[in-house]
Amino acid sequence: MDRTLGYLREILSNYTDQYPAAQKIYLKIKDGQLRSEEELINELTGKEASFLNHILPQEIKHAKEASDTERVTQLSEVYELILM
Repeated sequence: MDRTLGYLREILSNYTDQYPAAQKIYLKIKDGQLRSEEELINELTGKEASFLNHILPQEIKHAKEASDTERVTQLSEVYELILM
């Protein structure tokens, strides 16, 4: 599994109980059919993309506060893809 998708799956697991969009994205990643974050972005519905657009800034901020530069980089890449 792509490292970025692994990070996304990890953070989404914190939201799956509350948000159906998180559950759907989580399952798409867990299925293992996706090879990259680009493929994931192409598979997202509008609601799913909107959900990621909502949570990624705070997750990136959290990674910065934890000085996890690798996670910041990976999550920022996904966020940029969503904004395109």
